[in-house]
Amino acid sequence: MRSENNAIDLPTGRRNTMERRHFLKTAGVTAGLATFLGPDSFRGVEAAVSEIADLTPQEAARDEGLWREVKRAFTVDRSLINLDNGYACPTPRVVTEAFIRYIWEQEQNPYGVFVDMARDRMSTVKKSVARQFGSSPDEIALVRNTTEALKTVLYGIPLNRGDEVLTTTHDYPSLVRVVRDREKKEGIKLVEVPVPYPAGSLKDLVKVIEDGITSRTRVIMVSHITYTTGQVFPIRQICDLAHRHGIEVVVDGAHAVAQLDFKVSDLDCDYYGASLHKWLSAPKGTGLLYMKREHVEKIEPLYGPTMSLRFNPLTSMQKFESVGTQPLPPFLAIGEAVAFHNAIGPKRKEERLRYLKNYWAERLQSHSKIRVYTPTAPEMSCCIAGVGIEGVDPTGIRDYLWNEHQIRTSRGRYDREDTGRTWVRITPNLYTTLSELDYFSDVMEEAAENGLPEPY
Repeated sequence: MRSENNAIDLPTGRRNTMERRHFLKTAGVTAGLATFLGPDSFRGVEAAVSEIADLTPQEAARDEGLWREVKRAFTVDRSLINLDNGYACPTPRVVTEAFIRYIWEQEQNPYGVFVDMARDRMSTVKKSVARQFGSSPDEIALVRNTTEALKTVLYGIPLNRGDEVLTTTHDYPSLVRVVRDREKKEGIKLVEVPVPYPAGSLKDLVKVIEDGITSRTRVIMVSHITYTTGQVFPIRQICDLAHRHGIEVVVDGAHAVAQLDFKVSDLDCDYYGASLHKWLSAPKGTGLLYMKREHVEKIEPLYGPTMSLRFNPLTSMQKFESVGTQPLPPFLAIGEAVAFHNAIGPKRKEERLRYLKNYWAERLQSHSKIRVYTPTAPEMSCCIAGVGIEGVDPTGIRDYLWNEHQIRTSRGRYDREDTGRTWVRITPNLYTTLSELDYFSDVMEEAAENGLPEPY
């Protein structure tokens, strides 16, 4: 390190290195997080949560004073209404500031020095994620997203010609294409079962999966929450069913982690992939891969074998993290995202997200020309929902909402059946206000009554 006059100052350099090592190891994962995260954004949330500590999560979900304070913790552009948080969620200020600090640490040091300093911090981050997720640290790998996590699994599971992979018509196309690729090259078989939507009950969803199982089924791939309509699937019941038949279960948890309050240990799935840049609000390009220990050795890394003196390249989950040089700051700042999530309270957050969805959905589903494709029962959905207007193309709705009203939504996705049912996907977040949802609902009702103007 250099002093201001560019002379080498070894004592100061050593001291700075020690301070940075301590900072990288402890920031964002200890008690008293406001020391690092800032008095305005973090202490305000802590204080607001302490004031409603006696409320149930359902009662806290309706306490607008709490959520006004949480809203202040984000730096989003308030000149527009973002109802497309299902794509990726913005980071709260505390995460953004930590991310930037880690970038500075990375860029002002030789990269090897930074990696050495960050190693303890990465271990601490992984422990905090594992604790939140309900697993052991050695059962997870920190990867870039759900797609990377589950493509690793789907390309890696040993399968023989004629073996079947069972999934639904509402599972993620990028992952389904992996199975189609192996179908073409290796002669395995993809089986897709249609999903009723809105589904009548969780038992109906288990029955859909059960009816698709044959003597050749080797793998079931299912979403914890579908990206299409936000339907929650009963993962534990599906895993119990599958395991009775000797079938492994791959769970797409892109939208479930930090939207639902759960522990993966309670699901008993074989593999689970998630994107931490969605509902945990970690930096973009962060995710996790979980697998049971007995499966690790048989799954090859997506990028091929690796060598390491620090871990066993066959049996360690770290083999899935070995992808060459990559930026560490996004992963280091996961710790602050976990801390912010826990400061609010996972169950309070789940109930607030569900409340926001029901707030607009229950209003719009009473309109004769508007169809909500997501059930509002608490066990059936949380924050995500699909909505459509009779006789109106969802692309036109999406474009009209954005171009004319600065309301950002996601185009309604078709399932892979020719049902003709279409929708736009609505995904609010903790910083979304009720007045914003009122405005969105007003616009939708007006469009249902009068149609969309040209050229939509």
